[in-house]
Amino acid sequence: MTVLSAEHRAQFDRDGYLVLRSMFDRAMVADLDCWTTELLDAPEVPGRHMVYGEPSLVDGRTRLVQRIENFCPFHARFDALLDGPLRDAAGQLFGESAVMFKDKINFKMPGGGGFEPHQDQQAGWTRYASVFITVLVAVDDATVENGCLEIAAGQHRCGMLGAEWQPLRVEEMTGFQLAPLPTRAGDAVFFDSYVPHASQPNLSLRPRRASM
Repeated sequence: MTVLSAEHRAQFDRDGYLVLRSMFDRAMVADLDCWTTELLDAPEVPGRHMVYGEPSLVDGRTRLVQRIENFCPFHARFDALLDGPLRDAAGQLFGESAVMFKDKINFKMPGGGGFEPHQDQQAGWTRYASVFITVLVAVDDATVENGCLEIAAGQHRCGMLGAEWQPLRVEEMTGFQLAPLPTRAGDAVFFDSYVPHASQPNLSLRPRRASM
């Protein structure tokens, strides 16, 4: 079990996010890579995990897998990871027990699109709870070139900045900027559901997969 320090919790409260470098060792990163490939290669069967695609930005025709959701009920090893050390760490940041709300892998393959500035809470989440913690686990190194996470520190205290189901508009982002947050495979990022964030398209030759 990962035990977070008082400094970790203070940083999360101050910035709205916390980066745990090398939370997972090389062996676990290899497992994450294997499990992610298993899901990518698995047939798309109705009633099981959900696969979402997007057209490649390179040729406009090739279907790229954008994300896979709802895989934990069908993948015991991912389920044990997400419902174990990650949920434990999120609970320490909440100050109470956490429950998993949604499981997702963002693939962002070469040619994959980015995500416009938004807050996770904008996706209709308020009907379920007043606040969430999103956990990003880097399966691959994420760089500026392949579309790493971009995030705004300290803005989680401002509440909902924009309308539900809409990206943040320029005027709603007055007074702050998003900064790139590169990560290495095995790093984990925990961020408040009111933290504005985004990412750029991946026009490199390397994927940028992350489980969330």
